Amino acid sequence: MEEQEQDIRLESFLKWASDLGISDSSGSLPYVCLGHSLSLAYFPLAGGRGLGAVRDLRKGELILRVPKSALMTRESLLKDEKLSVAVSRHPSLSSTQILTVCLIYEMGKGKSSWWLPYLMHLPRCYDIFATFGEFEKQALQVSDAIWAAERAISKARSEQNEANQLMAELNLKPQLLTFRAWCWAAATISSRTLHIPWDEAGCLCPVGDLFNYAAPGEETFCSEEVDGRLCASSFQATSLLNGDRAHKSNVEVLDAHDLRLTDGAYEEDVAAYCFYARQNYLKGEQVLLCYGTYTNLELLEHYGFLLNENPNDKVFIPLEPEIYSSCSWPKELLYIHQNGKPSFSLLSALRLWTTPPSKRRSLGQLAYSGSPLSTDNEIQVMKWIAKKCNLVLKNLPTSTEEDSLLLSSINEIQDLHSVVELEKAISASRGEIRSFLEANKLQNVASGNNLLLSSKARRSMERLKLAVQWRARYKKILLDCIFNCTETIDSLTCGKYLPFKLA
Repeated sequence: MEEQEQDIRLESFLKWASDLGISDSSGSLPYVCLGHSLSLAYFPLAGGRGLGAVRDLRKGELILRVPKSALMTRESLLKDEKLSVAVSRHPSLSSTQILTVCLIYEMGKGKSSWWLPYLMHLPRCYDIFATFGEFEKQALQVSDAIWAAERAISKARSEQNEANQLMAELNLKPQLLTFRAWCWAAATISSRTLHIPWDEAGCLCPVGDLFNYAAPGEETFCSEEVDGRLCASSFQATSLLNGDRAHKSNVEVLDAHDLRLTDGAYEEDVAAYCFYARQNYLKGEQVLLCYGTYTNLELLEHYGFLLNENPNDKVFIPLEPEIYSSCSWPKELLYIHQNGKPSFSLLSALRLWTTPPSKRRSLGQLAYSGSPLSTDNEIQVMKWIAKKCNLVLKNLPTSTEEDSLLLSSINEIQDLHSVVELEKAISASRGEIRSFLEANKLQNVASGNNLLLSSKARRSMERLKLAVQWRARYKKILLDCIFNCTETIDSLTCGKYLPFKLA
């Protein structure tokens, strides 16, 4: 029965989208919404529901067009006179806060909403940081990640408080005035809006928001390339005091980088949001959209998911203040790549920092060019990085092996559907998973109450799983870095391998 209802809603949604002119065909005649280039499909190992190719697609080919009239924006929602008048009395609210209130207000209309077919297909819940409870937040373990979650939660509560008076004036239903409702609407906007030139809050794009995420690939500039292009101007800015010219050069490089991350955009000449194939796709493959360059922490914070293999992931290790003062590299470039290799800038900064102060000026250009300064210097740098990574890992509460066991326990509990099986799993639980069950009042197996996990408990467990997955990947990057540094030290010591030409 539930599947039949979903099929009916899907059919209604696609007919509604087709009537609005949303089409995956580039032809001028009316077409059905999907079927020429794309179709809705389920990809269990790659994002769940998404869009698949119904034929072979060529890179750069137009695959979806959504007219402006089908975009949900502040402008379109504020055509409601009651809402518009109320919003006009609160000019201090940001555009995003206003769009959040507008979305909640539209949801409150229920079946009378013109947007109902679209609203019915929005996710019922999200796993962004703003929805994390205390237990899931602490499960991240890393202080920077915990701080990011706390900041997101605090920001969401603050923005809701600022908008409370407006929502009260709109006479919304009590359930729409809760923090949970605010988080849902804010998460919908955070994770699903697309950029439009006339409103910084962006737009919700029916059908267009069904594309799952693909990290920037080899066709875009990688971080090392950007670092390399920046290095010359960074050194010039320090040694020649030519700051304005260097800054302009940096901005031009980064702007070009950002432009190449765009797979879709609003096009004024056709008054529609247009999406293009970012690569060649074979029939049946999932068609993906690149939102931009994000680390796994950023994906989790804003979108509620992370990638098993994210080429843009990175780890920042604690650095002595003198390291920052001895070089001109921005802090955000001093990190370890997802493959465990120190960034171009981090190596450059550490090579210079480990050089005696009296020699730094004479060796500065060599360091900023990316070249090792000497074999001894390179070994010293690698030992320092490996030691720092080891220290970070040692200070974390659990090991990667323990994280792996915890993930197995979570998966086991999530897959259980009978009271007997769940009671057995809970009785055998220990450590962190046991603490989670106690925090969610699921530990009283004797009474038989709450054994079949509620939807709320399942969402909390899913967020716990995401937190553990994130910290496990964080630790893997550090372990890979230790391995790479140790391997380089061994090679340099034996004189068999030099990563770069030495001076």
